[in-house]
Amino acid sequence: MSDTSFTSIGRGRSGEHDATVYLHPQTLARLGTFQLRAKMVVEGVMSGMHRSPHYGFSVEFAQHRPYVAGDDIRHLDWKVYGRSDKLHLKQYEQETNLDLVLLVDSSGSMAYGSRLFSDASGTGRATSPDGRGEWRKFDHATAVTAALSYMALRQGDRVGVGVFADELRTMVARSSAQGQWRRVVNGLATHPVDQGTDIGRVVDQVLAKLNNRCLIGIISDFYEDPERLRTALARIKHRRHDVILCQVVDRLEQTFDFQDMAPFDGMEGEGRVRVDPRAIRGAYLEAFRAHIDRVHKIARGFGFDYQLVSTHEWLGPTLAAFIAKRQNILKRSKVG
Repeated sequence: MSDTSFTSIGRGRSGEHDATVYLHPQTLARLGTFQLRAKMVVEGVMSGMHRSPHYGFSVEFAQHRPYVAGDDIRHLDWKVYGRSDKLHLKQYEQETNLDLVLLVDSSGSMAYGSRLFSDASGTGRATSPDGRGEWRKFDHATAVTAALSYMALRQGDRVGVGVFADELRTMVARSSAQGQWRRVVNGLATHPVDQGTDIGRVVDQVLAKLNNRCLIGIISDFYEDPERLRTALARIKHRRHDVILCQVVDRLEQTFDFQDMAPFDGMEGEGRVRVDPRAIRGAYLEAFRAHIDRVHKIARGFGFDYQLVSTHEWLGPTLAAFIAKRQNILKRSKVG
């Protein structure tokens, strides 16, 4: 059994999308030991698995602080008073849940794919349920979304999922209730559209729906003006949300390993141009790598996490390594 991750969405007899085809057992084994945690103060409306730096008077003792006029005397520690003749209050860490909002790019460029569906899916199928023979960037992006959703729901967190291109096209409201996993899968049952990407507009639409701090995951190829991306992320930072950026690329986009003169079609309305790939490979690779590096630097400049994801690599190990690294950073920051 190969260590792949997910397949495209299929439909069961009832007409609903079959969630079971998304998750490969070996991927679950890799991801099941990790928990998705935000680097920010998480606020929730229900008790979950995440501790908040907000101090309250419930759950688990954290520290003492001096009493000041107006404090509730019910939380005075009389033992400390007996030893020191000074009034101190007990403070406790509040337990809170993490709201995870995942945004999946379905713009035209996400329809590209050079990997065989049979190689990527791990199910033995030669084609996708809708008859495609290629594994698209959008397939890989929905696989990332499914994995992160599964992890968050498993640990009792609320998950919401949006699919976007030039605007937010569909949104599954945040919930941790039973049945949310199937709602997420059904929400991902869509296809890329022949439109460009407008990250700024999408971010504004999503922020208007959020009334508490969240961990926002953006899964995209980020074929967007880097300065527009920077502006959008600045608005998210201003609202004090945490962000994970997963940049999905195809191997041929990384290598530009084309040999023959051929027409290249813009997938977001740019038109067609006929080129000799060998003549422009050097300039293309330089521009491509510069763009990847720019997106990475913008993300890190805001303190957000970034992961480059290739459609030709198994998703389980990639996500497991990313989340392990994220958790190690969190642990070091707490110790420090």
